[in-house]
Parts: sequence; structure tokens; C-alpha cells
Amino acid sequence: MTRNEIKAINAHFRQIDDSHLWPICGRFNATERAIKRVQKLRKDGLIIDDPAEYSIVLENEISQIVNNSY
Repeated sequence: MTRNEIKAINAHFRQIDDSHLWPICGRFNATERAIKRVQKLRKDGLIIDDPAEYSIVLENEISQIVNNSY
């Protein structure tokens, strides 16, 4: 998976983000927080081989943030 693919996926998720409508614990933008968490996970050794897998991991992280309100 290339850096450009990651950038494109992140841009897509940022474009469709609507978390500014519902703050979580007084904070906005669940997508940006999820992107940062996935970046950290990858830096810590998480291996993501293709763009579809990256999208799934990112979507799951957004769901965790929204559903667990942290």
C-alpha cells in the first residue's frame, strides 16, 4: 500500500466526516482522531497490506470513538 493510497483514503474519510454535528465528550472530528490512532498503530507494528483493509481499520476506529465516546 502506498502513501498516496493512504492519503486518498484519509481525504475521502475527511470529506464524508460529519462528526462536527455531534461533539463527543465536547470534542469534534472523530475521523481525524481515528486517522491519528491508526497512524500510531501502524507505527507500533500494525501491518495493513491493502487500501480496502486500511479503510476497514479506519472505519472500525471511527466506530470505536463514536460508540465508546472517548
